[in-house]
Amino acid sequence: MIVSDAFKGKTYAVLGLARSGLATVDCLSASGARVVAWDGREEARAAVAGKAELGDPMEIDLTGFDGIVVSPGVPLNRHPITMRAKLAGVPIIGDIELFALARPTLPPHKVVGITGTNGKSTTTALIHHIIEQAGYPTVMGGNIGLPVLGQPPLEPNLHGVGVYVLELSSYQIDLTHSLDCDVAVLLNITPDHLDRYDGFEGYVASKARLFTMQSAGHVAVIAAEDESSRAIAETLCSRAGGSPEATVGTGLPPAREHGVVRVASTDIDPVAQLTWPALQGPHNAQNAAVAIAVAQALGIDEATIANALTSYASLPHRMQAVGTRNGVLYVNDSKATNAASTAPALAAWPAIDGRPRIHWILGGVAKSDNLDECVPHFGNVAHAYTIGEAGHMFADLLRGSMAVDDSEMLSAAVRRAARIAQPGDVVLLSPACASFDQFRDFEARGDAFVAAVAALE
Repeated sequence: MIVSDAFKGKTYAVLGLARSGLATVDCLSASGARVVAWDGREEARAAVAGKAELGDPMEIDLTGFDGIVVSPGVPLNRHPITMRAKLAGVPIIGDIELFALARPTLPPHKVVGITGTNGKSTTTALIHHIIEQAGYPTVMGGNIGLPVLGQPPLEPNLHGVGVYVLELSSYQIDLTHSLDCDVAVLLNITPDHLDRYDGFEGYVASKARLFTMQSAGHVAVIAAEDESSRAIAETLCSRAGGSPEATVGTGLPPAREHGVVRVASTDIDPVAQLTWPALQGPHNAQNAAVAIAVAQALGIDEATIANALTSYASLPHRMQAVGTRNGVLYVNDSKATNAASTAPALAAWPAIDGRPRIHWILGGVAKSDNLDECVPHFGNVAHAYTIGEAGHMFADLLRGSMAVDDSEMLSAAVRRAARIAQPGDVVLLSPACASFDQFRDFEARGDAFVAAVAALE
C-alpha cells in the first residue's frame, strides 16, 4: 500500500467503496488524513469501520475539505455531487490523482499510462510483462482492476527505478489533473461511453488530456490508425514545433516538447507474430507495436523484448483459449463489449480453403444497433449464436449473411455450437455487447462460458 506525507493533516471525502474506494480509504487513513467515506451499500460502509468517519458528501458540510474522491463509475455529467462540490469550492478527484499527488514523496520511479477504447488491459499486461522480464521493479494498477494506491511503493534495484504501469479509462483521466506520465500511450478511439460526454468529441478530448498533462521531454506513443488518434498525434507534433518522430525499431528522437512515436499494426512482422502464442490477430499486432515502442522508450534491449513477446500469457476474458474439445478450440473474449473490439477476434481465424470456421456467440446489452465494424469479417463466420437482450435484433441483422441460432442463453449457445462445430473450428464468445442483462460483469460472463465448456461431454 502507498503511504504518503502529501496527505498528512488533510481532509478528504470518499464516495464509492468498491476496490479503488477501499484502497483510497486505507491509503489516506494510513497517511494521517481525516477521511469521511460513504457508499449506499451497508456492507461497504462496514468495511471501513475504524478507518474513516461515515458521511454522505451530498449531506455533510464540505467546508475545509481538500477533495472529494469519487469512483470512476460516478457519472460526473449527471450526478448531483458535481454541482455540490463546485458550490463548496472542493475539487472532485479520483485515486489516480491521489497517486499523482503522492509521487514526489515516493522513491524515484517512472509511470507508463495506457488509454484507448480497446486493448488497454492486454497492452498494460504486456508492457508490465516486458518490464518485469527486463528486471525492473514494476506493478500494474488502475482500470485493470488493481487499485494503484493498494500497490506496494517501488524501490529501485540494480537495473534501475521502478515503473508503475497504469491502465487508464477516460473516466479515470477525467478525475486526474496532474498525472505526468513518463510514457503516455493511446491505442485507438472509437465511439464508446457517449452517455458520459458531450458527444464523441468530448470523449476524444478526455483521452487527449493524458498527453496535455505531460512535462517536456516525456514520450507519447500513439497508434495512429484511426482518425481521432492521428489528429491527437498531429496536434502534439505541432505544439512541439515539429518535434522529431520515431517509429518502432528506430529508437526515440531527442525530445523537445514531446517525443511523439507513431506506431501501427503493420509495423509488426506477421512471421514474428506467429511465434507469440498469446498475441494472435491484427488487434494484438497493434498492442504489440505499442508495447515495443514503450519498452524502447524505457531503454529495454531488443532481445529482452523479443523473448517477452514469446513468453507473454494472455489475460482472462481477452482472446483466452480455454480448451479444445473434439478438435474444436473454445475462446473466451468476453471483454469485447462493443463491435470494434469484437472485429479483431473475427479476423483472427480466417476461412481455410474458403470454409469459414468461427462459431460466434454474441449478444447482451447492445451499445449500438449495428455491427458495422464486424462486417468485413463475416466471411470467417460459419454460424452465429445470439444471446441476451440484443439477441433477437442481432439475429435479424445477421441472417442474410450467415446461419444464425437465436439461443437466448449462453449455456444453450455453447451446447448448440459444440454439436455443430467441426474439428479445426473455433467457438468464440466475443459478445460485442455489455453483460449487464444476464451477468454482473464481463468477468462473470466469461466465467460462465468457461464453465459451460467444461460441462460439455
